[in-house]
Amino acid sequence: MLRVLVCVSGGGTNLQALIDGVESGQIRNTEIVRVISNNRNAYALTRAKAHGIEGVCVSPGDFSDRETFYHAFLQAVDEASPDLIVLAGFLVVVPEAMIQKYRNRIINIHPSLIPSFCGTGYYGLKVHEKALERGVQITGATVHMVDEGTDTGPILLQKAVRVEPGDTPRTLQRRVMEEAEWELLPQAVDLFACGKIIVEHGRIMIAQ
Repeated sequence: MLRVLVCVSGGGTNLQALIDGVESGQIRNTEIVRVISNNRNAYALTRAKAHGIEGVCVSPGDFSDRETFYHAFLQAVDEASPDLIVLAGFLVVVPEAMIQKYRNRIINIHPSLIPSFCGTGYYGLKVHEKALERGVQITGATVHMVDEGTDTGPILLQKAVRVEPGDTPRTLQRRVMEEAEWELLPQAVDLFACGKIIVEHGRIMIAQ
């Protein structure tokens, strides 16, 4: 049984996609063991509670400095003994010690086709604003491994989504979530649960 820990800062729609996937059997051999948020008012924690999943808040504002926060955050992660950590709209930089300890066991969902519209400063609606400003016809989402860079880890899965005439950042954000993010993230976790992810020389291969 794959033990999954989900880190999220806001509403938790991607968390809900994972919960639904586990409960429906779309994601096999998996248990979501803990949800961690940096925001005690995050609706994601309400979603977790509604499904009997432990929710924990570890907020930077509760600590005297970043180092103390990182120590508490990593402790909260370690307590859950996760096999896989999913960053599902988590707006906190993950400490390097955690990346090293859980190498190739942390994945992130990003709302664009990396390497487009990614890196420092590209999160939430900002990604879709920039995509519309550039006038792209195709955008999408990417699931990737987390390394020490920002959106620089090996790519696991991607799906394209068409930009429609009259799109606003919010309508585009919603379509990317519905057509790509909520499909890719459960698929990625299921691949891990079934032992199909192979990482070699900084690239990901999916076993058949």
